[in-house]
Amino acid sequence: MRIAVVAITRHGIALAGRVVAALPGAQLFAPDRFRAEAENAAAGAAHCYAGKVGDQVPALFAAFDGIVAIVSLGAVVRLIAPHLKGKETDPAIVVVDEAGRFAIPVLSGHLGGANALAGHLATALGATAVLTTASDARATIAVDLLGRELGWTLAASHGELVHCSAAMVNDEPVALVQETGSADWWAGHANGRDGPLPANVRRFARIEDVAIDDFAAVLWISRRAMPAALAARLAGRCVTYRPPA
Repeated sequence: MRIAVVAITRHGIALAGRVVAALPGAQLFAPDRFRAEAENAAAGAAHCYAGKVGDQVPALFAAFDGIVAIVSLGAVVRLIAPHLKGKETDPAIVVVDEAGRFAIPVLSGHLGGANALAGHLATALGATAVLTTASDARATIAVDLLGRELGWTLAASHGELVHCSAAMVNDEPVALVQETGSADWWAGHANGRDGPLPANVRRFARIEDVAIDDFAAVLWISRRAMPAALAARLAGRCVTYRPPA
């Protein structure tokens, strides 16, 4: 990820140096009046600007995949609000307090990677990642991220993703059918998982083995086409994952 680290106070810039060191290739952005502090904190990676930090937001949104802001959460919300477009395109944004105690994903936690970025920063800074996304807070399956680390592609409509995600976090019965692909996906899933699979998930080896009416949602990992006899019955409540050949 291309990461911008934004800090606007002396103490924040000092912490930003540690953040930049923990994120290879990250760039620090700070007010021009703190140029000396910024260059000392992130030699060779410091960029200083004149004027307001809010004026930098459009360029940062355009140039970076993620932004770590050592700025108050409320201020960050106000700064980014006019520039938000959608979770598929907005950068990951994480707020870190000046004491380095908390890393808080604010935007694009899942698809944009803010949750994972917060987790990495928490480890590097000895901080706590404040994850409010239901699947991460409860360490269950994030339906929209399953297999992403393994190169799996996802086939589902927005409605199917919403339905299956809701079934997962609300502990409704979910069938997970894995017909192909690496079986070693749970420990590396999303921001890391340990322990057993969620109690509401039941595993199957073939889609034909699933008693469809017993499950609120089906997660199907396969390279083949959906059997015609099942397609209509699963419409609206199945997400398909395609592992690479």
